[in-house]
Amino acid sequence: MEIDVKELRLKSEEYYRSGAFYCSEAILKTLKDGFNAPFSDDIIKLSSGFPVGMGNGCTCGAMNGGVMAIGMMFGRDEPHAPEVKKAMKLAKELQLEFTKKRKSCCCKILTKGLIKGLPQQVNQCIELTGELTEMTARILARELGYKIIN
Repeated sequence: MEIDVKELRLKSEEYYRSGAFYCSEAILKTLKDGFNAPFSDDIIKLSSGFPVGMGNGCTCGAMNGGVMAIGMMFGRDEPHAPEVKKAMKLAKELQLEFTKKRKSCCCKILTKGLIKGLPQQVNQCIELTGELTEMTARILARELGYKIIN
């Protein structure tokens, strides 16, 4: 099994750029399809409340999308199931990697000084969406045994 993480990044960026999906939705859709997760597109609805930092600038919606993708692949669906530990460990890894690079995962801080809807803000959010798609895809690939080809 091989996966092209750069291609996934470009796909999620295009979803955002075209207006098809916002950050969290674009990431979840891209990674669901890219890793052939056994869920319908109805799962994308779960991520629709997370863009723009849950609508008020809290945690970056793209970060939320990455964490949901990790949960999609490694989360639990039964009470007391131990899978939650792995999902939480991988979510922490993603959050630490992103904040090491960006210094924050708060939407308000990441977009400080930018006006919502103007090109500078949109372009930054496209970049963050792609970046978090790629970071998450690398974690998923490693954990699922995929060879990264790009």
